[in-house]
Amino acid sequence: MSGAAPAAGPGRSFRLPSFGVQVLAGLVLGVVLGFVARGLGETSTLAEGLRMVGAIFVQLLRALVPPLVFTAIVGSIAALKDLAGAARLVVQTLVWFALTALIAVTIGIALGIWLEPGLRAGIDPATAGTPVTTGSWLGFLQGIIPANFLGLGATTTLEDGAPVTAISFNVLQLIVIAIAVGAAAVRVGPAGETFLAFNASALAIMKRLLFWVIRLTPIGTAGLIGDAIARYGWDALGSLGQFTLAVYIGLLLVIGVVYPVLLWLNGLSPVQFFRSAWPAVQLGFVSRSSIGTLPVTQEVVERGLGVPPAYAAFAVPLGATTKMDGCAAIYPAVAAIFVAQFYGVALDAGDYLLIVLVSVLGSAATAGLTGAVVMLTLTLSTLGLPLEGVGLLLAIDPVLDMGRTAVNVAGQALVPTIVAERAGMLDRATFGSPVVAATS
Repeated sequence: MSGAAPAAGPGRSFRLPSFGVQVLAGLVLGVVLGFVARGLGETSTLAEGLRMVGAIFVQLLRALVPPLVFTAIVGSIAALKDLAGAARLVVQTLVWFALTALIAVTIGIALGIWLEPGLRAGIDPATAGTPVTTGSWLGFLQGIIPANFLGLGATTTLEDGAPVTAISFNVLQLIVIAIAVGAAAVRVGPAGETFLAFNASALAIMKRLLFWVIRLTPIGTAGLIGDAIARYGWDALGSLGQFTLAVYIGLLLVIGVVYPVLLWLNGLSPVQFFRSAWPAVQLGFVSRSSIGTLPVTQEVVERGLGVPPAYAAFAVPLGATTKMDGCAAIYPAVAAIFVAQFYGVALDAGDYLLIVLVSVLGSAATAGLTGAVVMLTLTLSTLGLPLEGVGLLLAIDPVLDMGRTAVNVAGQALVPTIVAERAGMLDRATFGSPVVAATS
């Protein structure tokens, strides 16, 4: 008897494998192509192709972020007025953000003290350099206040001697604007109903556009992970192996132990949670951007985890800018201790408490962007440690950032799920469902 699959008859239609299998296939293909491209060289056609495919996919996701965040939050403010205990939900969300950040930063400090990565670094101090981008509490507070109605910002850099200006959205400012507009639309009563109806239509359109982009995830995954391997490989990890080990152990403890325990304590299955959240976590790993992953995170929280859209539309965008257990808790804790050990600066209990305080209160300083330089410089400057220490770690930052962002995204899905469950709002029939919107 032949083991071959039966040929498709005239009435049969070809069916693609499930979306999760497609994403996994894209991941495997990206790894293979990445190593091939690395062997051919970073300037090879394959390497350039992988880079272009990954960049286009993330660009498409980011293009949807501003209108999706604005319309979703305005809609959520309108819905929250009819949602019992809205203020309590907001407070509980912030408390859980702080609680999980506290646990994560404690793990980071413990690993930094135990593994002593700064005493085992085989790097030249001459590689250190003051970072171009630094964080400050004043800058963070100023960044919350919108500079214009759209939260637009512009930066000019020199490329090949010519000035290049890039326009970007400050998502944290956009959230503030959307909350204000939504509240005003609700407060004006009947005069705001037409605007809210238009906003609801715009949100539905944005979600449909999102579905189309999500369908490209397997292709985008292949490009992103392939580009990461082709560019960085594992060459830079040798001299900072102990530091890398400390960071990844911390990340694995948070996503593999802390989050499952918190889910279990709240009567939720960790297996079901990660089955639904996997598309967002995986995309966060390869894209290295919580903001770029935001549309997918929103989708898995609502359609896979059963969080009410009215609450998810508020909590998920807020989490994408302020819920950073990887970038703003584990990483700066381990990195600050690394810098202190490397330069021979003794830290006392008060310094460790400062690390905790900065991590819990300053997470929004990262603003969901790729990399965690802003948060790290904020931590180092608060402790009075040399900012040049950031330059020691830049060589392996992309490799670390993949794991950090995956943990960030998992936490951004976890907190709304737990809060909704504790408030009795979680749709248990939906919880644990694979996200099928991307394949429909």
